[in-house]
Amino acid sequence: MTISQRSRMLFFLPAFCWLGIFFFVPLGIVLFISFMKPGSPVEFTFTLGHYARLGEPLLFRIFLRTLLIAALTTLLCLAAGYPLAFFIVRRPPLLRRFLYFLVVIPFMTNSLILTYSWMILLRVNGLVDQVARWIGWMGAEESLFLLNTPGAVILGMLYWYLPFMIYPIYTSLEKLDWTLVDAASDLGASGLDTFRRVIFPLSLPGVAAGCLLVFISSLGNFVIPKLLGGAKQSLIGNIIQERFLSQPQNWPLGSAVAIAMMLLVTTGIWLYFRWAGEGAARV
Repeated sequence: MTISQRSRMLFFLPAFCWLGIFFFVPLGIVLFISFMKPGSPVEFTFTLGHYARLGEPLLFRIFLRTLLIAALTTLLCLAAGYPLAFFIVRRPPLLRRFLYFLVVIPFMTNSLILTYSWMILLRVNGLVDQVARWIGWMGAEESLFLLNTPGAVILGMLYWYLPFMIYPIYTSLEKLDWTLVDAASDLGASGLDTFRRVIFPLSLPGVAAGCLLVFISSLGNFVIPKLLGGAKQSLIGNIIQERFLSQPQNWPLGSAVAIAMMLLVTTGIWLYFRWAGEGAARV
């Protein structure tokens, strides 16, 4: 090993130590607990029973519900975030920075406070109910019952994760060579054709990164489903939280669910980087 290689190893050593202490060691502990028997404390007896339970109908339905809500959240964030990012990037520089700042504002407030705000808006006799009565959508004694529904969970997810979609798409569009758009227009392409054949393909890395960020974050969220969805709309994050913090506790099952979710997320990340690598190779 040369001196330069040793220097590089020493340079990265703090990062490796940080990852080892705060990522790999906790992950190893969770993996170890997932093979133990539940108890108080945990019984150190090897078993694969908790991974076998992942195929139970209840847990399987919760897995499917989690994937469905995460996928819908991702699609809605893409549908709302791409036009907004495109609109921002086409504004003059000063206005562009101001609009970008407005996108950042939700992160200046605690997510729990934002979720409670949506609870106030969506509850019976809340602001949405009152506006619906005022415009005549329903009678004076009727209510919309929006809270504790899948729609409320998706709405909360959409509000919280929309900036995660906007940021990477905005970055891709900002780096776009807009002379290519002018060239397509000069060659007779319509606005739709220009977007379909030039703008969207060149912004695909940002779209893929935004979808990955939103989808992975949505999979593990447990605060929004707990507060806006109630007990009937629990997701995998809620199951993990309840197994560790609620009674009766079952740390091994919670660990097994967490490991399974991490494997799913890791597979998604691997597919993204493989797709990104193949795309770069084709270019």
